[in-house]
Amino acid sequence: MTNDKILNMNDEQNDFYTSISKYYSEIFPYNPMQLQFVKNCLGSLKENQILDIGCATGELAFKLANEGAKITGIDLNKDLLSQAIGCSGFQSADSFKRESEFASSNPKFQVGNMLELETDFQLQQLDAVLCFGNTLVHLPTVELIQQMLKGVHSVLKPGGRILIQILNYDYILKEQIAELPLIETENIKFIRKYKFNINSPTIRFQTELYLKKEQQIVSNETSLLALGSSELVAIIEELGFVNVELYSSFKQSVFGGNHIPLILKASVM
Repeated sequence: MTNDKILNMNDEQNDFYTSISKYYSEIFPYNPMQLQFVKNCLGSLKENQILDIGCATGELAFKLANEGAKITGIDLNKDLLSQAIGCSGFQSADSFKRESEFASSNPKFQVGNMLELETDFQLQQLDAVLCFGNTLVHLPTVELIQQMLKGVHSVLKPGGRILIQILNYDYILKEQIAELPLIETENIKFIRKYKFNINSPTIRFQTELYLKKEQQIVSNETSLLALGSSELVAIIEELGFVNVELYSSFKQSVFGGNHIPLILKASVM
């Protein structure tokens, strides 16, 4: 895939998240099981240096910071980041690119590309890297996922953990799941559909956000890489991660079968 195509895909995904950014926290509210999962995997969070990739509006980052962790959240979408930054009391994303004092309960947020971790962070700087919300498969090729995970390996301390959540594309592809469960609240209805590409590892993710009070529909479409569990594990192990475990939920239920989530935990030696 050429650089131009990758840039176009990044623009498409950024437009998608910008279009739903105002309603993001209502569509994808904070899940307390994410915090519990991180605590189960890491133990005490106090003073842990943690990177939250694809932090969006920052709810999980704030919860981790309240547990004593030192959090940096990165995202490419400035509309989502502006909400996280607004809650933290800072005025702009640029303020987080400078070393400055801040309240211990505040995470840091900055515009960041998950393919540039080795540029933005020091070697063996972090105790854990989180990549939730199906963020990883926004990368369009296996090669780019390898590049990203290589960067994660470099910035993790010995014994550091990577925690990933994507969807279970083994199940989705096998059963040709064309529509994900409806998300509906008092204010919105969020419809999510998949359009499968023949002879292509990518799928088209089509959404309709219905705003009930305004009686408007915001429609979007973007590409995702349908990464299988065995392929993900193979990449992780090839890069030298150890103690690889898969789960079907943040409750650490057994992986395998007809379920939507895929959760991965692995360590650096």
